[in-house]
Amino acid sequence: MTDLNILYEDNHLIVLEKPYNIPAQRDSSKDIDLLTLTKQYLKVKYQKPGNVYLGLVHRLDRPVGGIMVFAKTSKAAERLSKEIKNHEFHKNYLAVVHGKTLDNEKLINKISKDEKTYKAFIDEKNGKESILEYQNIKYNAEDNISLLKINLITGRHHQIRLQLANINHPIYGDNWYGLKEQVPIHLWAYHLEFIHPITKQNMVFTLIPDFINKWLLFKNELLKLK
Repeated sequence: MTDLNILYEDNHLIVLEKPYNIPAQRDSSKDIDLLTLTKQYLKVKYQKPGNVYLGLVHRLDRPVGGIMVFAKTSKAAERLSKEIKNHEFHKNYLAVVHGKTLDNEKLINKISKDEKTYKAFIDEKNGKESILEYQNIKYNAEDNISLLKINLITGRHHQIRLQLANINHPIYGDNWYGLKEQVPIHLWAYHLEFIHPITKQNMVFTLIPDFINKWLLFKNELLKLK
């Protein structure tokens, strides 16, 4: 509990880092999850008896790390969920992918999920429309990898991972949709922006992933990002 990296907290919400390979909420593995850890933190910090309310308003895939926000009240949860529905809740990701992509591209596919394997797949007939935009921040010719900034417009299951693999630029470390590499997936929710559900203040958070430190070329480029 003491290891939680909390970026912001008030009476209505809490913003924190989700580490790699921890579920956002309890899943079939029954491994410890971020929602439960955060509830435990709140219970101890505020000496709360009984159950602690914490609203899950968005998710990250288990292997993926980055910024998440939880609602501490039902009113905050309802309003944040409405922001997401109205596309007023903005998430940007960083991804390191194999190969050299276009400078900018908008990917539009229809995606379905296989309930048996839990994998997503392109399903142009029956799938849900899935849209993302990416910008190539820097290409590293020596390692033949690109650093992408991704604007996720829809939030489908494994959407970023599948859509990038579908254009032959799988994410570095993605063992499901890419190559079998013994490293964490290089996909990170690094930027989160939303309207505070109560104060109406514009809330902006940025957290750069540790994997960027492996490539000085990428690290220098990120200093220029807004």
